[in-house]
Amino acid sequence: MDDNQADNSYRVTANELRQFVERIERLDMEKKDLADQQKEVMAEAKARGYDTKVMRKVIALRKRDKDDIAEEEAVLEMYKEALGMS
Repeated sequence: MDDNQADNSYRVTANELRQFVERIERLDMEKKDLADQQKEVMAEAKARGYDTKVMRKVIALRKRDKDDIAEEEAVLEMYKEALGMS
């Protein structure tokens, strides 16, 4: 491979790398924008009297499988009973 081919190969790789980096940077900006929007929604909910800590838990629960939740709640209840918390 002569120097000219190596230079062309390097330039293509550098351009491709730059494109990947710029795409990731744009996605990071979009992620930040979405996080800001979520904060705004939570602030609005809090201003209307909702408990945002509980809302976050509900959102996390909605992402999980119902059987996993039921099993975890059963174990939690058993532990609470064992410690005299129920």
